[in-house]
Amino acid sequence: MALTLFERLLVWILRTIVRILDCFLSLTATQRKSDRSVRLPPITNPLLTATAMQLARRIRRKEVTSVEVVQAYIDRIQEVNPIINAVVKDRFSAALQEASQVDKLIEEETGGEDVLEDRLPLLGVPFTVKEAFALQGMPNSTGLMSRKFVISPNDAPTVALLKRAGAIPLGVTNCSELCMWLESHNHLYGITRNPYDLGRIAGGSSGGEGSILGAGGSVIGVGSDIGGSIRMPCFFNGIFGHKPTPGIVPNEGQYPPASGQQLGFLCTGPMCRYAEDLMPMLKIMGGSNTERLCLSSEVDLKTLRFFSVPHDGGSPLVSPVDQQLVQAQKRVVEHLEAELGVRVQKLNIPQLKYSFQIWGAMMASPGKDGKPPTTFSELMADRGRRVWPLWELFKWMFGLSDHTMAAIGLTLVEMFQSARPSSFILKQRETLQKDLEELLGTDGVLLYPSHPHLAPHHHHPLLTPFNFSYTGIFNILGLPVTQCPLGLSKEGLPLGVQLVAGKMQDRICLATAVYLEKAFGGWRDPGKGSTASRSTAP
Repeated sequence: MALTLFERLLVWILRTIVRILDCFLSLTATQRKSDRSVRLPPITNPLLTATAMQLARRIRRKEVTSVEVVQAYIDRIQEVNPIINAVVKDRFSAALQEASQVDKLIEEETGGEDVLEDRLPLLGVPFTVKEAFALQGMPNSTGLMSRKFVISPNDAPTVALLKRAGAIPLGVTNCSELCMWLESHNHLYGITRNPYDLGRIAGGSSGGEGSILGAGGSVIGVGSDIGGSIRMPCFFNGIFGHKPTPGIVPNEGQYPPASGQQLGFLCTGPMCRYAEDLMPMLKIMGGSNTERLCLSSEVDLKTLRFFSVPHDGGSPLVSPVDQQLVQAQKRVVEHLEAELGVRVQKLNIPQLKYSFQIWGAMMASPGKDGKPPTTFSELMADRGRRVWPLWELFKWMFGLSDHTMAAIGLTLVEMFQSARPSSFILKQRETLQKDLEELLGTDGVLLYPSHPHLAPHHHHPLLTPFNFSYTGIFNILGLPVTQCPLGLSKEGLPLGVQLVAGKMQDRICLATAVYLEKAFGGWRDPGKGSTASRSTAP
């Protein structure tokens, strides 16, 4: 079908913008090199290298006070945040007061350590929260200028559950505008930087959370994921993250809310530096729902079936997978086979080539009530005033728009997106869903790249906007996925892999992540630039 004059004009405008951006990004290469010369200070306080569970245990046993732990993390945030711009609003004074109350509670407790562990498993442990979630007294703008003065009157259910478990929030972290982009950048808080290379992105939409965790300024955090918004930041920042089986962890209390079929794709989950903390965090964040996951059941990795898919089959919309990521995944396969005595079956799954088309089609589909999802331009509206994408694009060219290029681009894409998926794409989704569910069953783990590239340079995702499909496809399929770091690349950037399990089998990919952390070293301090810290071998 021939394009209309308007459509041809829009295509020309978008191509021109991409060319301008490409030139701009090339011209800033010198600046990116200077960014690499700036390294975060290494961690010196040993409290910052303990897991959340270890900290909770030491606090309960009075080996260290909660005030000491909270102060250590406040000091680290104050040390690194001016460099990476991850925490956008803190509550340090309130956190120290709450830590003091925790220490007093422990002094007065007569029931013993076991009672405290059962009732308050995270007592005295600090955590951070993605700004898209409601945290009482903190901003909840999601990077939208029109929500600049929105303050949360209460806590999102997930935040409330963590606080009820004794954890102490330190503040909220940056995200992409309206949580729908690969880079955490908005005109309200600015851009968040990767702790391993300041010229690189921290990911999105939970990029601030990933950045502060990767920098050692937090030990556990709250993120959300509708297309990879937990897993991409965790990958780029060298930490662990888990997208649970849908329907386990409550999604309420975050902005923007999901609508249409998106309600079944959005997942709230844990982000952390240490794999040991994933399981207890998930238990707390899911409340009574986690009983359905049988998380306390033992997992014998030697009895599992492992599969490895090295790429999506060659989508023309998506970049080829970086060879360092291919080799890192290969090393995982070799290690599993050598140490566990299992056979890892290498597969090619042809339907994965249509991951972006499947994700886009399902995200735009109406819900069970027949109502279409709220459009991105509707969410961007300022107090009911409609946003006109082409007008915003014009203003952006002169630096006058309140919105980022990524957000404006999404509204332009929406103009031509059909709410009725093609029968071909629906068939690919149906076949992929059936084949993967049968393949994984209750004892299968799939290894799949976290992203085609290592952490990209700032703004480069504008030139490769569909690369998130490596994570987004599993939101549509409703499968639990754990992002696992695998050491550092030759450039000193995090490597990683996704561990995918069957529905309700979260414990399997979580157990695999714990095993691979021991084998490959897990999170690395970005402040230490030694050759040894960059080893990728188990």
